[in-house]
Amino acid sequence: MIGPTILIKGDLTGEEDLIIDGRVEGRVELRKHNITVGKNGRVKADLYGKVITVEGEVHGNLYSDEQLVLRQSSTVRGNILAPRVVLEDGANFKGSIDMSPKEAAQRDQAPSAATPGATAPGGLK
Repeated sequence: MIGPTILIKGDLTGEEDLIIDGRVEGRVELRKHNITVGKNGRVKADLYGKVITVEGEVHGNLYSDEQLVLRQSSTVRGNILAPRVVLEDGANFKGSIDMSPKEAAQRDQAPSAATPGATAPGGLK
């Protein structure tokens, strides 16, 4: 737990769940664990976690492997990438949400090989 009087600048990594009630600036990467930003939490960082729950304020992108929850008291400015997203009534959010499954996201990022000799739109080769 990061208490309400703690300020951390830099990258956070670890192998356990994390509750942030203080301030964090940088990057938080706990891909196999849960991250909770408490009501007093103020985060300026990208968050990477298994399940991410926001009750406080986040300025950064959120990457969740399972689920992302924005509680009524949350304020988020950033993009969300998670297979399941919960926005409670009253949550303040500005950004984009991508709920593509991992397999589809990986497939979309793979370079596509054009078929040799294929005709492009407009009849051009």
